[in-house]
Amino acid sequence: MTAHASHPEIIKRLKRAEGHLKSIVTMLEAGRPCLEVAQQLQAVERAVASAKKTLVHDHIDHCLEQTVRSGTSSVEDSIREFKELSKYL
Repeated sequence: MTAHASHPEIIKRLKRAEGHLKSIVTMLEAGRPCLEVAQQLQAVERAVASAKKTLVHDHIDHCLEQTVRSGTSSVEDSIREFKELSKYL
């Protein structure tokens, strides 16, 4: 597995989201208002979605393009992988 330039930023975002999730559990256990909890859950969803989008785009921009250019993957295989990846956007 190859790390990309975007991976450290993605890791940072996911660790931040992980911390928020832990605080949401604490909020629920403390009986905090549902509106506050829902707002925090929305923030976590956005953070995870952003990390996923960055990861998929990075893979398309670097891995798929590189394999096609280098000839290590056929265009058909790369298109098939792109279609599979696009389900996650």
